[in-house]
Amino acid sequence: VQLQASGGGLVQAGGSLRLSCAASGRTFRRYIMGWFRQAPGKEREFVAHITGSGVTSRYADSLQGRFTISRDNAKNTVYLQMNSLKPDDTAVYYCAAGPILSTTQADFPSWGQGTQVTVSS
Repeated sequence: VQLQASGGGLVQAGGSLRLSCAASGRTFRRYIMGWFRQAPGKEREFVAHITGSGVTSRYADSLQGRFTISRDNAKNTVYLQMNSLKPDDTAVYYCAAGPILSTTQADFPSWGQGTQVTVSS
């Protein structure tokens, strides 16, 4: 599956952004979809994932309550709604697709190109 992330940008602290990730192919609903992020000088980290049906999702502990992952299988798209953004949320955000429910990058074989999110103080 090929993935194309979009929606990043510059936002002030406390603001919101919604990222989108469009997938190619007719098997989108079979994939676990995840979001990861990589801040400058740091390793890439798990943000959230969602099951193929969209019923179950999981978040990094530090993001619970501010970020929401969702998907529209009819549009082959997964979203990440980010609210109450902080400067520490500044990172390149990546969407990924994989066959199993995991928080580990290695379990996601397909990756989008990343979209930059910058939160100013």
